[in-house]
Amino acid sequence: MIEIIEVLRQEHRNMEKLLRVLERELSLFDRGDRPDYEVVLAVIDYFKDYPDSCHHPKEDIIVEMFKARDPVAAATIGDLEAEHREGARRLRRVAQAVESVLSDQDILRQTMVDIIRDFINHERQHMAMEERVMFPAVLNALRPGDWADIALQLANRYGPISQRDFEEKFSTLRRNILEMEEEAEAERPY
Repeated sequence: MIEIIEVLRQEHRNMEKLLRVLERELSLFDRGDRPDYEVVLAVIDYFKDYPDSCHHPKEDIIVEMFKARDPVAAATIGDLEAEHREGARRLRRVAQAVESVLSDQDILRQTMVDIIRDFINHERQHMAMEERVMFPAVLNALRPGDWADIALQLANRYGPISQRDFEEKFSTLRRNILEMEEEAEAERPY
């Protein structure tokens, strides 16, 4: 069912918007200016909650069906769960680095930049792999009945009301972050 893949692609586009926000704030830090840490922390919070509560469970259900339908093709996408755990580990490093800066602990500027860039690059590479490799492979392998089973599992997991509430919560959070970034940009003297 292409709709489920399109939802995942839209979620990737939404996450990319927030990676660009983080990247803009990082560029300020990199050149010696002070980023808006409220924005940075909001992006970190979003990535702590959203992927594991909304995005990854959808992918996990699809991948399990994919493995059952075509294990050989499924092996070409690697270990998605390990990739997700690695992304979470990198995000924890970002959060720790930002916390170190905010609590006036010593951390080299370059170390901070490297940690955040590593997270951003990993997330982009991971999403690109899913877009280029995983999504086409599952679209090719899964049959209409598989997609119906996936839709049922998603409905059972979230339910129609909680899914909308979940998505609205994160949509509002994402909008708030983007507005905070616009305000921070408007206040900057350059």
